[in-house]
Amino acid sequence: MPATSATTTGPKTSRPVRKQAAPRTRNGPRGGRKREFTTRRGLLIAAFMAPAAIFVAVFTYYPMIAGSQMAFRHWDLNDLTDTSWVGLDNFHHVFSDPNWGTVLGNTGVWVIGSIVPQLVIGFALALWLRRRFRFRGVYQALIFFPWAISGFLIGILFRWMFNSEFGVVNDLLQKAGLIDEPVAWLADPHKAMIAVLIANIWYGVTFFAIMILAALQSVPDELYEAAALDGAGKARTLFQITIPYIRVTLVLTVLLRVIWIFNFPDLIFGMTGGGPNNQTHIVTTWMIKITQQGDYGKASALGLLVVAGLLLFTVFFLLATREKREVRS
Repeated sequence: MPATSATTTGPKTSRPVRKQAAPRTRNGPRGGRKREFTTRRGLLIAAFMAPAAIFVAVFTYYPMIAGSQMAFRHWDLNDLTDTSWVGLDNFHHVFSDPNWGTVLGNTGVWVIGSIVPQLVIGFALALWLRRRFRFRGVYQALIFFPWAISGFLIGILFRWMFNSEFGVVNDLLQKAGLIDEPVAWLADPHKAMIAVLIANIWYGVTFFAIMILAALQSVPDELYEAAALDGAGKARTLFQITIPYIRVTLVLTVLLRVIWIFNFPDLIFGMTGGGPNNQTHIVTTWMIKITQQGDYGKASALGLLVVAGLLLFTVFFLLATREKREVRS
C-alpha cells in the first residue's frame, strides 16, 4: 500500500529563530545578578574609608572624650598637681555660681530674640527675591554677602557702629530726631543685649533668605496659577500653598539655626566680650571665659550640659513637628 504524504499549499520556507533578549533589570544589564559582597570588596571599601575615619577619630572624637572626662576631675591649669576624680562637683559649681541664672536667661533671650526676626525678615526677602525684576542678581549678591564674613569681624564692625562717642548709629538717630544725646549702647547693661541682638539679626537673616529662596524655587507655578483661578489672596496662598510646600525646609532650617545661634559666641566676643558686668554672656561665651581662667573641669562640665541641652531640644523639636505634620495630614 503506497504511503500517504501530507500535502502542502505552498513551498515550505525555513526562517532562523532569533532568541529574545533578556529584559534589563535594576541590578545589571540583561538580567544580570547583583554583584556579591566579598571579603576583598569589604577590605577595599574599608581601606578607602580608613583615612577619613582616622582623621575624624583623632581630631573630633578623641578630644571630645578627653574633654568629657575632665568634667569629672579637678582640672585646673593653676594647679596640675591634683587631677583627682571629683564626680559631680564641677556640675555643682556650675549650678551654684551666682552668674548661672543671668547667663541662662541671656541665652534664652539671645536665641529667641534672634531666631524669630531672622525667620520673618529672611522669609520676606526670599519671597521678594523669587520675583523676576531687573538687577535681581545684584540684590541677591548684596543680601548674601554678609554670610561670607567672619562673625567675630561682624562683632568688631558693630562695636564701632554702636560706639557712644563717634558711632554711626547714634549719629543717625540724632539726625532723625529720635534721641537728644548719644546713647552708651555697649556700656549700659540693659541696652548692650539689644545691640548684640540687632547685630546678630542682621548677620543671620542671610542664612534664612538663602535656604528659603532655594526651597521656593521648587514650588510649581501651577499651584499659584490654580490658587489665582480659585480667587485665593496673597495671605491664603502663603499659608495654604507656600508654607506647607516648604515646611520640611523651614523645620530643618530653624533647627540648624537654633543650634548655630546657641553655639555662636564670636559676635558677642567681638562686640562686648560678655560685658558689661556679664550682662551679655551666654552659655558658650561664659564657658570660654571659664576656660581662659584655667578651670577646665568646670568648663568641661558646662560643655556637657550644652551638648545634653541641644540633644534634648533637637529630639523634642523633631517630635513636635512630626506630630504636627501627622495631625495636618
